[in-house]
Formats: sequence, C-alpha cells, structure tokens
Amino acid sequence: MDEQDNGAGIGNQTGQDGALPNGADNAPAVGLLSQYVKDLSFENPNAPAVFQDAQGPEINVQFDIAANQVADDAHEVTLKVEVRAETQGRVTFLVELAYAGLFGVRNVPMDALQPFLLGEAPRLLFPFARRVVADTIRDGGFPPLLLEPIDFNSLYMQQAEQRDAQLASGNFGQA
Repeated sequence: MDEQDNGAGIGNQTGQDGALPNGADNAPAVGLLSQYVKDLSFENPNAPAVFQDAQGPEINVQFDIAANQVADDAHEVTLKVEVRAETQGRVTFLVELAYAGLFGVRNVPMDALQPFLLGEAPRLLFPFARRVVADTIRDGGFPPLLLEPIDFNSLYMQQAEQRDAQLASGNFGQA
C-alpha cells in the first residue's frame, strides 16, 4: 500500500484545525464531569395540621452559589436553594438543597473563570436542582413548586458592577 501524507505526520506539530497532538491542546475547555445532590433536607414540622389550612402558604426562596477548586483542572460549584413556606406565622414546610456540579476546566483565563463558575455553571445546574426541589415538595404531600428560571449571568454581572463601584469609591463597609 502507498503511504499517504494526511498532514499529521511526525514532522507536523499541529493538525488541520491547529490543535496540538496527544492532549497538548492549549485551547480553553470546560466540561461538566458530574452533578449530584450534596445535601437535601425536607421538614414538615406542623403536619398534619398544615394540611387543614385553607389559606395557601407564603413562600420565600433563597439562593446561594459557592465554587471551590478541588483539583488542578476541576472545580466544584454548589447551588444552594432554600424554600421556606409559612402559613400564619408557622412553618408549613422547609426544603434545603445543595446541588453540586464538578466541572473540568482547562486553559481558561483567570478573568473568565469566575464569571463561568458563578454565572454559567449555576445556569447549567439550575434545571436539575429545580426538579429535585419540586419532587421533594410533592413527595412531602404538597403541590410541587416550580421555580422560575433565573439569569445567573446577569446576577453575577450586577454583583460585579456593585463590587467594582464600591472599590472605586473606597467604600468597603465598616468593621
């Protein structure tokens, strides 16, 4: 057979797309390696009396995002969701969820890493966390709560602008 030169011979250091061979690629890459429920709690402290209330509960939803590096090329992002429902000042139910994703991150510039970890990564995790919350509330005997979509990227940008404004004005708060 005739040997053909397909451009990937020993003397050629890059392929047709400019990528380096054998994993020596230096292009930015991000991937979701795994996602999981890290912690889940459901409380229904006033059952069965809460099921006889004619008035629907007042629902308060809080979110928090945490990111930490767990290996050279891996970061864990945790989306914390707390749903507290109260009727006439007493707790109807309480759900606390920590839903996490393990993201592989390679060759991402530092100025792009934090916006990804605190804006885009929670956006990717949110639909799954939303389902866990809805299923947990339904399994607790209540109608499922479908959380509205959240624009985590916009929230991150707003917080970054507020932080930058505080730094520019020299207003760091008081101890």
